[in-house]
Amino acid sequence: MKLRLNQDPRRGDIPPDRPQYPWTVPFGVPSDQPAAPNMAPWLEERLFDQRIVMLNGPLTGPSATRTAAALLTLDALGSEVVRLHMSTPDGDLTAAFAVVDAIDAMRAPVHAVVTAQVGGAALAVLAAAERRLAYRHASIRICEPTAGPVVGTADEVAAAAGQYLRELEELAERIATVTGQPRSRVEDDLSAVRILTSAEAREYGLIDEIIGGAG
Repeated sequence: MKLRLNQDPRRGDIPPDRPQYPWTVPFGVPSDQPAAPNMAPWLEERLFDQRIVMLNGPLTGPSATRTAAALLTLDALGSEVVRLHMSTPDGDLTAAFAVVDAIDAMRAPVHAVVTAQVGGAALAVLAAAERRLAYRHASIRICEPTAGPVVGTADEVAAAAGQYLRELEELAERIATVTGQPRSRVEDDLSAVRILTSAEAREYGLIDEIIGGAG
């Protein structure tokens, strides 16, 4: 029998009137489009029950809103650890700091788990976590976040560029703080682009613990 996406194999069909979780219809996403198209709703629900939040794909405004809402909801429900599973190679830096602000405001500790690759703007979210873990074959891409296109007057473009530079400086500062690396080295690495294995990321200071396997 083929399992339907709205069916939990242990609990059967999810009632249509069941309260939706924060990420079900994030701000900026039409209600007829799923927030996480590659994950069944019942699976997201079960992960949420285990205090696990998934952050997959490029970090955008809608995904940041969804993630921040889920984190803050779990924080309101209790003080136990919240695990943020990340597979986010890049994204929008402003969106990343929206998630960072949510993590900074939480009483419950957040443990970030790198499941595949994290890089660019998502490094800010990784650095904000109280504890940072990675799977053995995960990787960390140290690079400057991609700046999105800006449309507007010369003053608006200049303002957007100034905001990006301020956020980039804060990203470098946060990475330097959690890793103990000199800020000048972090800035050089962001400009040069470095891809680290989980073991190399642990040596660098971005990862506290490797999950699975030796080391």
